[in-house]
Amino acid sequence: MPETVSSVDPRRWKALIFIALAQLMVVLDSTIVNIALPSAQDDLGISDANRQWVITAYALAFGGLLLFGGRIADLWGRRRTFVIGLIGFAAASAVGGAALNEGMLLGARALQGAFGALLAPSALSLLAVTFTEARERAKAFGIFGAIAGGGGAVGLILGGVLTEYMDWRWTFFVNIPFAVVAATGAVLVIREPAEGRNSSRLDVPGVILATLGLVSLVYGFTRAESDGWLAGATLGLFAAAAVLLLTFVVVESKVAAPLLPLRVVAERNRAGVYASLGLAVIGMFGLFLFLTYYLQIVKGYTPVVTGLAFLPMVAGMITGSTQIGARLMTRVRPRLLMAPGFTVAALGMLVLTQIDLDTSYPALILPGFVLMGLGMGTAFMPAMSLATHGVQPRDAGVASAMVNTSQQVGGAIGTALLNTIAASATTAYATSHAAGARSADLLKLQSMVHGYTSAIWWAVGILALAAVIAFTFINTGRPGGGSPKASSDDGAGASAGAEEAAQVPVLVH
Repeated sequence: MPETVSSVDPRRWKALIFIALAQLMVVLDSTIVNIALPSAQDDLGISDANRQWVITAYALAFGGLLLFGGRIADLWGRRRTFVIGLIGFAAASAVGGAALNEGMLLGARALQGAFGALLAPSALSLLAVTFTEARERAKAFGIFGAIAGGGGAVGLILGGVLTEYMDWRWTFFVNIPFAVVAATGAVLVIREPAEGRNSSRLDVPGVILATLGLVSLVYGFTRAESDGWLAGATLGLFAAAAVLLLTFVVVESKVAAPLLPLRVVAERNRAGVYASLGLAVIGMFGLFLFLTYYLQIVKGYTPVVTGLAFLPMVAGMITGSTQIGARLMTRVRPRLLMAPGFTVAALGMLVLTQIDLDTSYPALILPGFVLMGLGMGTAFMPAMSLATHGVQPRDAGVASAMVNTSQQVGGAIGTALLNTIAASATTAYATSHAAGARSADLLKLQSMVHGYTSAIWWAVGILALAAVIAFTFINTGRPGGGSPKASSDDGAGASAGAEEAAQVPVLVH
């Protein structure tokens, strides 16, 4: 049987405040720098060819080290890893804000990613071992899911305000007070059960293979965006990633204490969560990317107004997560929330495929944003709760890291794939309409919008696929209700409901 927690932490709700604050900081950082990037590029003299590395350096370190960070959390203890991650992230943010040149900024972003890879899985696994009762866990995960889903949009808003009214450097400095408050609260308030530790020796070959494989995969998609999908470097990176990750699976099946126990990803419900969340993030990143450009370049919005335009989506995510997902999670099966949630989000994205040069924000963009937010919030909440379905507490950190990994890789794929689709559609439209164009500037804008809508159509299909996977793979019953199909990692055959009522679950951002 999985290990259990016999006592309830009386300070668990206070702990949630600091765990959520740290999660907000990590999620904000994934988008807040995007809006500040043009100003930073101009100030530090970064070339157009190298500006992508401000984003890529973070993504490579974060995505490549997540499994390692999750294993460290299981080995060292989640609270200790959580505090170290916060302190390191704050220090790296201070270096980034004080950057004097391109190299200093890129180094700071890589450090942010590395410490984020420690922080994210430890935060989610702390949440899992802190809230063990089904109804309380639903509320806690509802709050956490709203932050995980809406934090990226909040980053766009905050990035716009800081860049326009202060300076791009404050998009880095703003992390410091978040980290200080969260670390102080963690030391004073957060506790974790000692029996959840995993004291097995670190799987060094697994660490090397997983890190290099994930870095190759993420970098491959980045190169695909800039060099093309059939370029030699792109294909070489994908081939290297495939070889490294396949070797990783073989090694993990043979070593005594694997970095990623294959039982964590073999259970169908967790596999369904990892796959559907990864796909959903592909669509989400596409929306943020294209709608940000559309609102600023085509509609002429300022950075602040662009950020504010995303507020209805944030409100929808919070509502869907806390008022729909959290309230229904203990009453219905997870797939009956996740599949409809992704479907509603796909409908919102479908509305946004109709944008053109003269689109009204209240009439079309606003409804699309609201549907997107409600759908994603509703789906994220049970997905976060189910992400470590049946996982033993000693595997909590690495299971949480798997969710982060699926989302981080999904973000890299989404950025590269949808950007490539948009660029190809833009070029094709401009070429075919050049002869009858009234003006070059008008044709440029029309071509851009056509490229955006083409990519958003793909995002609609991707979100629809996420809904199908969620409905097909996830077959566990509601928490406390039991499901004859679900089985535990230790092969005991206990029902999902019994497991969730008796054991500590685990999550991820």
